[in-house]
Amino acid sequence: MHIMANKENKKELASQGNFPVRRIQLGLIIAVGGFLIFMVGARPELFLLDRSPVVGFIQITVMLIGLAFICIGGYLSLVGLWKYNRLSIAAELGVRLISTGYVIAVFTGLADILGLGSHPSPEFIPYFGRWQARGVQIAEGFIAIGMLMMLPYTKPDFPEPNSSGKK
Repeated sequence: MHIMANKENKKELASQGNFPVRRIQLGLIIAVGGFLIFMVGARPELFLLDRSPVVGFIQITVMLIGLAFICIGGYLSLVGLWKYNRLSIAAELGVRLISTGYVIAVFTGLADILGLGSHPSPEFIPYFGRWQARGVQIAEGFIAIGMLMMLPYTKPDFPEPNSSGKK
């Protein structure tokens, strides 16, 4: 009985045109927090936290954790724009593209640590080089395209033509 009432409530909210404002706000807060965490990993000198001239394992990991929060926050916000309706096929593909982009970012960012990079080191000192940076940038492009695919594109509502034939 509760499930049926919940579905009816969602349909009623969707027909009223109300957005789930709290969900959208929470998603935006998570995304902005993720961006700050991402910036701490990518450019720690902006926060006076730079301790070494090279990009190390901790910086890469913090950057990837921030990117994860950006993806989660963006997903929550964009799902909220659908007003309790089902996602379209393009939006569902966008969700998968966001997830795929994040997996690509993790594997390219941690390539040396996972033994996939061009600088496998016995001393276990990771090297975040040009190819890894480009791989993460390409992954961020996949994430951005996925988020654009999640936007609810709707047709404009045109008024019905006058059935009486008067102008």
